Amino acid sequence: MPCEYKLMPSPVGQLTLVARNGKLAAILWETERANRVRLGELVEVDDSPALLQAERQLNEYFAGTRDRFDLELDFEGTEFQKKVWAALLTIPFGETRSYSQIATQIGSPKAVRAVGAANGRNPISIVAPCHRVIGASGRLTGFAGGLEAKQYLLTLEDGEPTRSLF
Repeated sequence: MPCEYKLMPSPVGQLTLVARNGKLAAILWETERANRVRLGELVEVDDSPALLQAERQLNEYFAGTRDRFDLELDFEGTEFQKKVWAALLTIPFGETRSYSQIATQIGSPKAVRAVGAANGRNPISIVAPCHRVIGASGRLTGFAGGLEAKQYLLTLEDGEPTRSLF
């Protein structure tokens, strides 16, 4: 069964929202690297309740009126990746964690690089806030949407005025 998708304009560029089995399965970036997230066949729809709800909540987030998401998610990945992605969901709005802190949280303190790799394959960016994971030094590190988008999201969550990147 193909996944459904909907395009959404946002301050960080056009996002592609993807649903599988009535749940949000991915948020993809305009500059998405091929095969970062494997979804199979995609069919564009305008009336998917899961996608419309995700779009509404993302618009509220970008407007500064939402600090947590209430969406059903459909993560597809290895058990390790799913542990990392579940840990992302526990990072409070406006806070950051290091890759090392996430590795320790999931019970694999030596798996810092594997955590970084799993973070980079997070299919549901923004909602599963991989942008809140930074290097141990406090520096911004890789992000599927680009470092400008990562900085934008962190600035938005700090409550500072933001300007659309596009």
